[in-house]
Formats: sequence, structure tokens, C-alpha cells
Amino acid sequence: MDRCREMLKIGIIGAGTVGSALAIKLAESGYNISVVSSRKLTSAEKLAAAIQGCRAVDTNQAVADTADIVFITTPDAAIPQIAAELKWHKDQSVIHCSGADSTDSLLPTRQMGATTGFFILYKPWLTSNRQSIIYPARPLRSKRKEPLLTTLKEMAAALNCRWIELKAEDKVIYHAAAVIASNYLVTLVKLADDLWETFGIPREQATKALLPLLKGTLNNIENAGIPQALTGPIARGDIETVKKHLAALQKEAPDVLSTYCELGLQTIPIAQAKGKIDEEKAAELRTVLKAGIKSKKYRK
Repeated sequence: MDRCREMLKIGIIGAGTVGSALAIKLAESGYNISVVSSRKLTSAEKLAAAIQGCRAVDTNQAVADTADIVFITTPDAAIPQIAAELKWHKDQSVIHCSGADSTDSLLPTRQMGATTGFFILYKPWLTSNRQSIIYPARPLRSKRKEPLLTTLKEMAAALNCRWIELKAEDKVIYHAAAVIASNYLVTLVKLADDLWETFGIPREQATKALLPLLKGTLNNIENAGIPQALTGPIARGDIETVKKHLAALQKEAPDVLSTYCELGLQTIPIAQAKGKIDEEKAAELRTVLKAGIKSKKYRK
């Protein structure tokens, strides 16, 4: 296995955060990162200097001419242009690392005989030593795709990461899910900080105070799973507390009211699945939360 890794020539087009982290981690796992290019030659040279046996080149075509597997780790908008403007060859594999794009952006490479796929990395994996998730996948099922899929799975395993397969048509929903789980978590913390500011607590202090709660929730999700990790007034069917929240938000933070209610409505089925509230209580909660949304609309 190690010998196969050494013989397989891997090229990187795009020496930014994703490309550099992927190249360095794969090299540390025994893979032969042989050639790298980037929009700025200095970036390629910096990455090449960090990997034994790797060389920087000043054109993307030099990567395509050299590597058995090429990772395109540029910004998403540049992927179709790179795929179309270079000459690719049969028995070569071309992989992009876009979270949202399917392999349709690599269509020109397939038309020239290359095999395509995508390999997605979560940002936390790039910046820490904690285990995260890498997603290798194939867009179509065929005998030619099997070796590439196997190689990508082996790369994920070598990086001590979990993997799943995604079909091309799953990519946008996958990316939307990642946005909800990661990006919008930041938004929710910001909204919570805003509420703390209404009673005089600065944002930085509010964030630090809320972090133990956030970490505890993530720990509960990891260890108990959903729905058991759910706590709070909706989980226990505490309608009076929910009403107090709505009244306070109407007065102090009306712009947050509809968000609170919409999230509450999405939380009710989780509370039911946990077994703490029945349908009657769930219906009461829905009525209260929908009334809160309507009151926000009327206030406008």
C-alpha cells in the first residue's frame, strides 16, 4: 500500500488554504505530492518547499501533464475554466474540492478521457488536529470509476477521517446542510449575543459566557444523539416560558421574534420524538409560536 502511494503522482492546482492543507497532510501520510501550481507562483513555491520531492511550476498545464491525480483546489468559480482550458489525458483522474459544485464543472476533462470526482474537506479539519470528515464520491457508477473511488477512500482512511459517498445530484443539499450546521450556528450565537447586549453585556463577554452551553450541547449531541440531546422549554412542553420569551422579544428584540418562532416550530417534532410531549401539547406550542410570527408581521 505505501509503495502504491509513493508511485502515484499527485498534483495540486491552487495553493490556498484547502490545497496546502490537503497536500501537506497527504504527504505526511506517504502520498507523493509531486507538483503544484497556483495563481501566484510564490504560493506554489511556498507549498512545494514544505513537501519533500514536490516542485512548483508556473503553469497549470505543467501539473496536468505530470500528475496521475490532479486536485483542483481553487475558488469554485475558477474550476470550470481550468477544466476547459487545459489538455487532459486518458487514465488521469481530476478531482475538485468544491462543497457545492457537482462534477459537471469538470465535464471537459471527462470528454478528454479523464476520470472525475470530488473530495470535500470540512474547514475544522484544515485548522486543527481534531478528527473531522472528508467526503470522496463518484458521480456515476462504472468500472472506470471504481479505482478512483477506492483511492479516495484510502486517502480518507490515511488521513484518519470518516467518509461518505455522495452522488452529483446530492451536492447542493449536502452543502446547504453544512451551511445550516456550521455557518448558521455562528449566526445563532450572534443573535444570542445581541440579546445579551440588551441588558448591558458586551458581545465578547457574552460569547465567552455562552461557550460552555454550546460545548455542552455539542457534547450531548455526540454522546446522546438527537432527539435525546434536546433540552429547554419546548422539550418539556413549558408553554408559559415560551410565552414569556415571545413577550420579551416583542419588546426588546422584535427582529429576532420570527426567527425564535420558526426555530421553535422546527423543534417541536424533536421534542415529540424524545417522548416528553404529546400531540396535544405540541399543538398548543404550534399555536403559540405561529401567533408570535403573525404578531411580528402585523407589527411591520
